[in-house]
Amino acid sequence: MTLISADDLDRRLGAADDLTRVVDVRWYLLRPGAGRAAYDAGHIPGAVFADLDRDLADANGLGAPGRHPLPDPETFRRWLSAAGIGTHHFVVAYDDAAGTVAARLWWMLDNLRHRGGVALLDGGLAAWTAAGGLLETAAPRYPAAELDLADSWTNVIERRDLAGRLGSVTLLDARAPERYRGEVEPIDPLAGHIPTAMSAPAADNVAGDGRFLASTELRAHYSKYSDGLPVVSYCGSGATACHNSLAMRIAGLPDPILYVGSFSDWSRQGMPVVAGAEPVPAAERRDG
Repeated sequence: MTLISADDLDRRLGAADDLTRVVDVRWYLLRPGAGRAAYDAGHIPGAVFADLDRDLADANGLGAPGRHPLPDPETFRRWLSAAGIGTHHFVVAYDDAAGTVAARLWWMLDNLRHRGGVALLDGGLAAWTAAGGLLETAAPRYPAAELDLADSWTNVIERRDLAGRLGSVTLLDARAPERYRGEVEPIDPLAGHIPTAMSAPAADNVAGDGRFLASTELRAHYSKYSDGLPVVSYCGSGATACHNSLAMRIAGLPDPILYVGSFSDWSRQGMPVVAGAEPVPAAERRDG
């Protein structure tokens, strides 16, 4: 499962035999602690809070020295277990940024083959409140749960390997177009994008209400980048790139490889960076 609607989540939470665990993954660039403050001010009933910086990343993990390297899977498993998330719990992740942060938790649990399943709340917190969903301020306390997950990350690529494969993969940049072009860079040391990358903003995956486009629309959207090569997705720190991974899953396309370190890792290591307009997408090259 990839997405769940606010109405379906409400029905699940109201069931007597419910095995759902909701996780609030709100986070804001350059505003440390703001996600937790937003959670404390009001969250979906029963939701626990996941801090992108602390709980879903490890500064010394896979993808360092990027801003959000992946933690060791066992460390991640222990955090989930302590939060009350077990093998048979169905996990629903949400944020208030069209899923661009919460998709990281979806990707992590999906990648480690969580047996209970995981989905993103389509439309996020706004969809929940629009459907009449209530918020609460009390943080739940669940007993620790037994949790089985795979012991290693798969379908990922590191900087050195990616550098050796440029030109032999379809490289998609999930950041905003102006960051891709190098017109603005709020946090990383260089402005621009990785050579050969094409701009594929995560914002293009959703409609104006923050809900994902239909599978047929997403398939048509991503098909324009297709040139028969393996796809690698990256962003600034390895979080928003997971939004493109989820969109491609919805579209019924093969999962892209995740460059976990992403541009923060690439730009901090003196790798070549290109600014300006993007390469012509594969579909347009064929048409021309």
